[in-house]
Amino acid sequence: MKKVLIIYPHFPPSNLAGVHRPRLFAQHLPSFGWEPIILTVAEKFYEEAPDYNLVKLLPARLRIEKVAAMPVTKPRLVGDIGLRGFLPLYKKAKAIIKAEVIDFIYIPIPSFYGALLGRRLHATTGVPYGIDYIDPWVHVFPGSNKVLSRHWLSTQLAKFLEPIAVKKASLITGVAAGYYKPVLERNPHLKTQAVVGAMPYGGEKADHAIVPSLSITPYLFTAEQGIFKMMYAGAMLPKAYEPLEAIFKAISANKAAFSNVQFHFVGTGSRALDDQSYTIKPLAEKYGLYNSIVFEYPKRIPYLDVLVHLNIANGIFILGSTEPHYTPSKTYQAVLSEKPLFAVLHQQSTAVAIVRQSNAGVVLAFDGAAGVGTITADFITHFMAYQQFASTYNIAQVDMQLFEQYSAKNVTAALANLLDKVVPTAQPSSTQH
Repeated sequence: MKKVLIIYPHFPPSNLAGVHRPRLFAQHLPSFGWEPIILTVAEKFYEEAPDYNLVKLLPARLRIEKVAAMPVTKPRLVGDIGLRGFLPLYKKAKAIIKAEVIDFIYIPIPSFYGALLGRRLHATTGVPYGIDYIDPWVHVFPGSNKVLSRHWLSTQLAKFLEPIAVKKASLITGVAAGYYKPVLERNPHLKTQAVVGAMPYGGEKADHAIVPSLSITPYLFTAEQGIFKMMYAGAMLPKAYEPLEAIFKAISANKAAFSNVQFHFVGTGSRALDDQSYTIKPLAEKYGLYNSIVFEYPKRIPYLDVLVHLNIANGIFILGSTEPHYTPSKTYQAVLSEKPLFAVLHQQSTAVAIVRQSNAGVVLAFDGAAGVGTITADFITHFMAYQQFASTYNIAQVDMQLFEQYSAKNVTAALANLLDKVVPTAQPSSTQH
């Protein structure tokens, strides 16, 4: 069996969303001929509170190597875990490679600094490496055009470091093709040098199955007789606010129709650990909806806590953006909660057809930025149709086969296929030293 060293500074019990990408890959890679070794930073060096329930989701025989990192100082000068743990991760990775045959190094980002480990390890050991874009590295933040601002500096640093990191990469992957295609345009040699491919986040049925045994009590909201509670979980896409405002405008003009409906937004804050970093509240207040129809809990909560709240919600609200980036994998996670979906999506999102064809919910599709106005006009009709749909909903009616390609195992199969293209046979040990 070939070995892949996955370097990611956060891993369970870290409760950050990114940990589930390497976790699920590591869970299923052995089924496809690859033995994963996780190299990460020890949890005592994390800034976020650990969630040890997440450790229960890990395969029993998964090999995890942990290193120390520079602690966070007060005042906080260096926070990024990839930077604080860079040297220990490099030294440990090199030691592993010298001690045994490692066929490939795979580095999901962010932390973006971790991508530089691949280039350096390849230079010193000869082992091929790949980078997985969970998020884009070089992109424009709000305020990036303000010279010498923090966001401007971040963008300039990304433009400088990314070419260094990807220069010798043999594999470039991403959650969606749109995340790495600009990388290929900025670094055209990768188009012939590297294997590329997109694998969305995969849904894992076993994660949902374990929830009842954990005795986690919902604490953000609870079930109420006569109140239909919709839940939106996760960060907001930057270009989703315009469609959301169109929705709030429609609800504001028809408040009586929503007297028994609540929308709960969880983990939507602009800063993951800040329970005051509201993004939905100001918009809801503008239309007089906050704390009556719309509620927001900005701080990210642990993954399993999210699943607990999905279980008590009556329905799942899915919101895309004026760009067609929303993927069916996120929809599959919602379907696994066995609740009816109401989705507002760009008409070109592949999730539109899958939700409709699978009978998992109701979709209001709109034509990008130009079609946002139609959301306000069509929202009430679609939501009334959704309420009727939800009143007779049963998970047995959903064609789960349409979602199977988005299971964590099948997504990992796609990664394994790409790895096999890069490393068709095991590397001889002489190249590892």
